[in-house]
Amino acid sequence: VHNCGFPLSLMLFHSSIRKELARSFGATLIVLVTIVMTMMLIRTLGQASSGSVNPTEISLVMGYTMLGHLPTVLTMSLFIASVGTLSRMYLESEMVIWLVSGRGLRAILKPMIRFAWPTLLTVSVLVLLVWPWSNQQISELKERFEQRGDLERVSPGQFQESANGLRVFFVDKESVENKEGKNVFISSSERGKQAMTSAKKGHVETIDEDRFLVLDIGQRVEQTNGETELKVSEFKVYGTRISQDVKAAAEQPTKTIHSLQLLRNRTPSNLGELAWRLGLAIAAFNLLVIALAITSANHRVGRGGNLALALFIFVVYYNFINLSQSWISSGKVQFLPNLIALHGGVFLFAMTWLAVRHNNWSWRNLLVKRRAKETAA
Repeated sequence: VHNCGFPLSLMLFHSSIRKELARSFGATLIVLVTIVMTMMLIRTLGQASSGSVNPTEISLVMGYTMLGHLPTVLTMSLFIASVGTLSRMYLESEMVIWLVSGRGLRAILKPMIRFAWPTLLTVSVLVLLVWPWSNQQISELKERFEQRGDLERVSPGQFQESANGLRVFFVDKESVENKEGKNVFISSSERGKQAMTSAKKGHVETIDEDRFLVLDIGQRVEQTNGETELKVSEFKVYGTRISQDVKAAAEQPTKTIHSLQLLRNRTPSNLGELAWRLGLAIAAFNLLVIALAITSANHRVGRGGNLALALFIFVVYYNFINLSQSWISSGKVQFLPNLIALHGGVFLFAMTWLAVRHNNWSWRNLLVKRRAKETAA
């Protein structure tokens, strides 16, 4: 009966650990996603107000941004959920029962990995495939908004800068159907001259595939740079070409490049980005081992002490991943040695720490055993 019952009790214990990890992981994930989405909303609204993002595409930018940050959120949620669950087991003496039954801490790693492997796989897929795709979508949305023509930039009641930054437009009212506006103001700086043009109304005309803003009944004031003389002229009809040229395409950011392309084109910046992506995927597993190694029973501080230590370790580890990306991109360190040294070192440290606690090693016990051997000899 004992031999048949123990595996059953072991299965029940593993099942209870996975269920509690699932509940804690779900609650933590909801909280972190809410916090991150709030921060992303504030940031995106700031970009929209500064003209970097189309106000009508705020939800799209937020969605892509949240999708790109989901690997970090999932990793942190799994780490915090693991530490929180193990802390509760220590505080309510469930861990004591487990240890007294003859099973050490190392045996808990198996049910934790069985629970966490879908999340670890999801983090790897997100960081290696979805992260560059989401960044590329955000980049395309921003570029399309920045590369719109002068006419598309004009909004009633707002000062808008042209695509080349040499003109500022203002229209009091406009008719979208007829492409007409009232109380038009244009400030321009071209060919060494500053000019301000105002008119009662204006409309758009297409001449030889070029678009012109035709102003009716207005005044134009010009001043040559470095001179004090002003040239004032009045007009009944005045036309100015509306720029449709877009800015030259900038170099593609490394965070928008596919992971396989980064591996094929092994420039320092590409390898730095690839190290960051692989590092985050590896860190998700290392943090799972660290959670089991660092969590302990301390009734004076409760769960707060373990959670505070967990947050500190996560921040330090994450900053080292970012720092290694910078070092690889600048050529200070090599790609593969950095991955082995950082993540391999963290894994060995976590496993050593876990082995010390699993075998209950301490300097005092080692000294006692050594003295006992010397006495017996």
